[in-house]
Amino acid sequence: MNFTAPFLLTLKLSVLTTLLLFIIGIPFAYWLAFSKLRFKFIVESVTSLPLVLPPTVLGFYILMAIGGNSFIGRWYEGVFDKTLAFSFQGLVVGSFVCNLPFAIRPFQLAFAGVEKKLLEASWSLGRSKLYTFFFVIFPLSRQGIITGCILSFAHCVGEFGVVLMIGGNIPGITRVASVAIYDEVQALNYGTANIYAGILLVFSFVILTVIYFINRRFFMRMF
Repeated sequence: MNFTAPFLLTLKLSVLTTLLLFIIGIPFAYWLAFSKLRFKFIVESVTSLPLVLPPTVLGFYILMAIGGNSFIGRWYEGVFDKTLAFSFQGLVVGSFVCNLPFAIRPFQLAFAGVEKKLLEASWSLGRSKLYTFFFVIFPLSRQGIITGCILSFAHCVGEFGVVLMIGGNIPGITRVASVAIYDEVQALNYGTANIYAGILLVFSFVILTVIYFINRRFFMRMF
């Protein structure tokens, strides 16, 4: 039995998801932090839904959205000649959606926490909003950005309900580490399940330690 395959697939999924959340989440979080839109709270509520929805419910709706009977599913199948559901690409879509609040919220709080006096000073010097973002807001928000990326990466590693609903349990394609644990327990292979679970336990502990270490260093620099 190949013990490394589920972990390599999990690592690949987590890295791609985190990268997408960084690329798409940064401008989205910036908009949430500085937008004056009256009904912005509705967008924030929708973004935060994965935090409160049961994973099976979220996974079911994502499956319906990317399945063969949906517009997205039919379009994808027509272009790439394969289904989006029960594929690795489908896992990436589902993982992106369910991890969205774990990245967006820290990004948004970090951007909103930058002192407005610094932004106004940059603008008064004739700097554009784009320049101000990259040379003022982004550097001062690095703690929140790092935290959001680490949290979303770690949550993606341990996600079970959504990935099982969307991807099933296809070895080498959708059988990530969390699904492998479930599969081994179902087969009464508790020893193998214990190895998988132990590795994820150690990984989770390391991730939390890194987050608290970053927050502690940032807090000490403030004072």
